[in-house]
Amino acid sequence: MGRFISTIDVDGAAFAGHAAAMRALVERWRAVEARAAEASNKARARFAARGQLLPRERVALLLDPATPFLPLGNLAGYGHDTHDLARSVPGAGIIAGIGMVSGQRVMISASDSGIDAGALQPMGLDKQLRVQAIALENKLPLVQLVESAGANLMRYRVGDFIRGGALFRNLALHSAAGLPVITVTHGSSTAGGAYQTGLSDFIVMVRGRTRAFLAGPPLLKAATGEIATEEELGGAEMHTSISGLGDYLAEDDRHAIGLAREIIASLGWSRHGTEASEAIAAPLYEAEELVGLMPADLRQPVDMREIVARIVDGSEFLEFSARYGPATLCLSARLGGMGVGLISNNGPLDPAGANKVTHFIQACCQSGTPLIYLQNTTGFFVGRAFEEAGMIKHGSKMIQAVASASVPQITLHCGASYGAGNYAMAGRGFGPRFAFSWPNARTAVMGGEQAAETMAIVQEAALEKRGQSLDPAQRAAMKAQIIALFESQSDALFLSAEGLDDGIIDPRDTRAVLIECLRICAEGEARSLRNMQFSVARP
Repeated sequence: MGRFISTIDVDGAAFAGHAAAMRALVERWRAVEARAAEASNKARARFAARGQLLPRERVALLLDPATPFLPLGNLAGYGHDTHDLARSVPGAGIIAGIGMVSGQRVMISASDSGIDAGALQPMGLDKQLRVQAIALENKLPLVQLVESAGANLMRYRVGDFIRGGALFRNLALHSAAGLPVITVTHGSSTAGGAYQTGLSDFIVMVRGRTRAFLAGPPLLKAATGEIATEEELGGAEMHTSISGLGDYLAEDDRHAIGLAREIIASLGWSRHGTEASEAIAAPLYEAEELVGLMPADLRQPVDMREIVARIVDGSEFLEFSARYGPATLCLSARLGGMGVGLISNNGPLDPAGANKVTHFIQACCQSGTPLIYLQNTTGFFVGRAFEEAGMIKHGSKMIQAVASASVPQITLHCGASYGAGNYAMAGRGFGPRFAFSWPNARTAVMGGEQAAETMAIVQEAALEKRGQSLDPAQRAAMKAQIIALFESQSDALFLSAEGLDDGIIDPRDTRAVLIECLRICAEGEARSLRNMQFSVARP
């Protein structure tokens, strides 16, 4: 493979300007992301008085020391709890991610019970469903740290209740696929949420803290007139000795986490040798330089090979069919010692580029090589010449290849992601294993200026048919309104808040995040499961 020689002037004014803009976006995102931990930490005294650990302390204790943790959906629900973005707390009330526990890679989903007692937050359902989907597709055991007040009845929405059934169906399917579900019920697990505990293969309960029942004392009294204490109705001692719901009785949170680690260690799953044995060459260029490569104005051209050179092993890659459809990049490289195919954009997609990508995807599927999409595209070329050249036909072939690829696909939004280019470059709708964004990324059906001008032309044509014209002031006002609408919804924070990616990452962490995702995928591909006709049932 050829070693890439960068032509970027890292000491120049343009690079410095780009870096300053990117760092400002990273700081903005980090400040918003930090609000969840800050809000949860306000409950520290209350948790300490109960002898409990805060949710993030539980997760930290569960994880193997000094091992990677890949957080997921940290911005989910941002702006959904309140329209005042200055006060909004992201995360949807759930701490989620993939990490190493007792030497085994697992999916972790923990109730953030320091916030509203763990009550279901807006977008919480969507985040949990996404977490379950990732765990199932990548064949990961699921560890749940449960402590939730359940749904907030003051915010009741029947759609959430109906769709929420998928959470429990997925737990059953997870177990039936041969993937264990391990649950530590630290506190309340009530009503439908009780099945989050009940549909687990291994259940750890905490003496004096766990509460699991279909109807709590208030609802029980209202429905039947029966009076019972929480401990009598659904405490840990009752469930581990009488009902049989609980398998292990822990004395406190630390003991419970220790038991969960022992359970996972007993699974005996190997890591399948996905770590490369040979020495892995670092990129020739510093990861710090990644903050200065993307211009604040995404209409400015970028050679995406400069980004690839700061990610892949030794800054070495082999470019496939470089002279055909040159605005579309297809590169073969190694990342963390693992072979990968990278697809990116140095301009809009044209018929030749679409054909090249189709060929490259098929070749990668033939060799079992994972695909990474580095999105920075304004979409497909339009115009009479491109229509005559079969843009729709060739673009459709590319989309078919992306949709049908038999190897793991990972998407990173580095810059622009507009129109059908989002689809063709494995956007979220095409189900990549993982989809992350840089904080400068923007996604929309088209740019705000294009949308505004398009609607102005349409409006003018409609008025002209009636013998009328569009007042210049009205035209300007309409365009400004449309631009504002598109700009607000194309922002990376908005998209991540809506659950339209798996999280925002610092550009400087790109190599580490992609390597971790590739290892997760490799383990899932290598792991043989003992599929069962039914999920594990409690005695």
